[in-house]
Amino acid sequence: MTDSTHTEAPLGVLFMAYGGPESLEDMPGYLADIRAGRVTTQAVLDEITNNYRQIGGKSPLPEFTRAQVEATMQELQARVQRPLKAYIGMRHWNPWIEDAVREMLDDGITQAVAIVLAPHYSSMSVAKYQKKIKAGLSMNHGHIDFEFVNEYHTESGYVTALANRVREGIEAFPEGERDDVHVILSAHSLPVRILREGDPYADQLHESARLIAAAAGLRDDQWSWSYQSAGRSPEPWLGPQLDEHLRDLSGRGIKKVVSVPVGFVSDHVEILFDIDIAAQETAAELGMTLVRPPALNTDPLFIGTLASVLERKVAALS
Repeated sequence: MTDSTHTEAPLGVLFMAYGGPESLEDMPGYLADIRAGRVTTQAVLDEITNNYRQIGGKSPLPEFTRAQVEATMQELQARVQRPLKAYIGMRHWNPWIEDAVREMLDDGITQAVAIVLAPHYSSMSVAKYQKKIKAGLSMNHGHIDFEFVNEYHTESGYVTALANRVREGIEAFPEGERDDVHVILSAHSLPVRILREGDPYADQLHESARLIAAAAGLRDDQWSWSYQSAGRSPEPWLGPQLDEHLRDLSGRGIKKVVSVPVGFVSDHVEILFDIDIAAQETAAELGMTLVRPPALNTDPLFIGTLASVLERKVAALS
């Protein structure tokens, strides 16, 4: 690399996440953005507000996202010689993706890499984040050459980090009982219609699950798949849902369960409420013991994964 690279503009690194309310007062606006014009009834608003109240009155996702970005950038900048500048954009709350793109343009960024803090690609998730980047560029009449990270669901660091979580969950049980522990791997549900549309989301999830189970040394009968956190819409969503799956496992005599969400990379409401509160209540009702190991958050293996996939994209722009 020549000396001229040290005087050129930094390369932008845009990290994107779902977003989350940072207070209960944010909830009406946050839900209005998610529901995109659909009416939010008072009953739904009260229910979701109460869910957030039970996990501390706000989403921890923005804080964890900032920590993940800081850790990833420290490792990434140590690997590449070109100066980098990080940006954070949220799909459904402040700081918005479109505003992050405007900031990048104001900073004179002409090349950038972009990654969603979600390992699996779907037209209903990652593709929508990328569309918001394009909308931001159009709104601000600017141009940035972007390299997109579409998925990283088979990266060894990500797989190993989750396999470690599986083992940690099993080891929470007494040694003599561990052969009887069943592991549930899960991710956010999406509408069933994505299967008809050829969306890769479900296939990528199952590929990750198989790799994680193998890395953790699980028997074929020792783990299973479930979806969770289905949306509130009349169309059918991918299943089985976690609470239904727990009931099925209980009916088969399984009483010790480890729940490891593989589609989420940090603690937020879909883990802290949907698993730690709602699923735990179902498990207790069924006489089951459910263990949920920590989310990935700033696990060095996961941070290394993000740095590696971004490093490859930076190289593509050099």
